[in-house]
Amino acid sequence: MASLDDAGAIALALPDTSEGVRHGNRTWFVNGKVFAWERPFSNADIKRYGSDTPPDGPILAVRVLDLQEKEVLLASGVKGLFTIPHFEGFSAVLIQLRSVGKRALKRCLLDAWLAIAPPALAEEHLRGPKP
Repeated sequence: MASLDDAGAIALALPDTSEGVRHGNRTWFVNGKVFAWERPFSNADIKRYGSDTPPDGPILAVRVLDLQEKEVLLASGVKGLFTIPHFEGFSAVLIQLRSVGKRALKRCLLDAWLAIAPPALAEEHLRGPKP
């Protein structure tokens, strides 16, 4: 089980990441571009669930590289990952923080950061510290 504070700590540990507020929700940026954000359900989102109960607790949205990666992630069986009709055709997935493990959350945030970060910064981060 993870929290928004866990997500924030993981995100802010990545190079050149900043946190801000966008549309009243916590949002994380790399190089001025959004890679993760708190995503509460709108009334329209809840209405689309009909008689089904929507995932509860804090929801985080994270960018993915492309729609193919989105489908792979959603099919991977990682607990807590899902999408909604509003995100159809958009390269991002939603994460129910109460359901996701911290290791999976860290991987999703890193992948989101890598999808948005400038290529040189991403390569430098993946290479790790210089000896």
